[in-house]
Amino acid sequence: MRLKNGSTWQLIGSDRYDNLVGAGIAGVTFSEWALCNPSAWGYIRPMLQENDGWAAFITTPRGKNHAYSMFQHAEQSLDWFAERSTILETGALTERQAEEALAEYVSIYGEDVGTAQFEQEYYCSWTAAILGAFYGRELTAVRNEGRLCEINAVPGVPVHTVWDLGVSDDTALWHFQVVGSQLLILGCHAQSGVGLDYYDTYMRETYEREGWIKGIDFVPHDVSVREFTSGRSRLETMVAMGFNPQRVPNVGLMDGINAARRTLPLCVFDVGTEMTGFAALEAYKRKWDDKKKAYSLYPEHDWASHYADSFRYLALSWRAARAVPQRPTVNIQKIEQSGGLAIPPIKALRRRR
Repeated sequence: MRLKNGSTWQLIGSDRYDNLVGAGIAGVTFSEWALCNPSAWGYIRPMLQENDGWAAFITTPRGKNHAYSMFQHAEQSLDWFAERSTILETGALTERQAEEALAEYVSIYGEDVGTAQFEQEYYCSWTAAILGAFYGRELTAVRNEGRLCEINAVPGVPVHTVWDLGVSDDTALWHFQVVGSQLLILGCHAQSGVGLDYYDTYMRETYEREGWIKGIDFVPHDVSVREFTSGRSRLETMVAMGFNPQRVPNVGLMDGINAARRTLPLCVFDVGTEMTGFAALEAYKRKWDDKKKAYSLYPEHDWASHYADSFRYLALSWRAARAVPQRPTVNIQKIEQSGGLAIPPIKALRRRR
């Protein structure tokens, strides 16, 4: 919508934030920020800062994801205004109306789900379970056990990468090491609308900067399908560029999700993944069926799907990665026997502040 003063008002989804190239944004409002792609803010922020612009984030909590982290930051920053307003602070409802709403939720969704949704929607609870989340219990354990922390790669151990390859959709990847009985999740990255040449540059720069040893590039089983335009498969293109691709076993979606559930208790995540890949895993949820008034077996396809699909491939690949020769500069077996590599991870793996 173009206004008489020359300004433009536009509606756009956070999943298409790269359409704002050169938009010269002066202000932005994110509606339901907890459900938005957090990469959108990182993309838009420099434009707003250059234009001395403003941003507003309106949301209902959806667990301790990127919206929670941003709210914590905003509460302590002099440059932000932050407010959490429940029905108790606003007085929007009487006690009787609140009780009726809770009873209605419970009658529709059952005791556990209904109470969780009521606390989320009316009391702005950050701890209420994300409804339909696939990995809610496992990721809560990651947080509670201190397995979301600052870590470094173990020198001498290869750093592998697992890919969910897309073109129009995001390509999402995770970097990980297999160290003894644990998986160190060192980082993640996602980008949309770019080709393998972008990732060729990204990978070389990342591994050189971090001092990582290159491992295997685990890719989806359908990577051998030939592209119509080039006549070559992406597997052939990756090999020509110097990647080390290996296809992930071809199993069903639910088998992969169950493998991810079994893998998460072994994982230690670098805190740098919290607002991106880790938040996506927390937000990955089943699709709600309004007719059946129940959650489907299958996931909602949204911004979280790409990271979640990539992690599912990780869960199917890490055992193959463990077989790759490695020469760690620390005695992993000795540390593990002493209990030092138990959860949370050993201090030697933490970054020095």
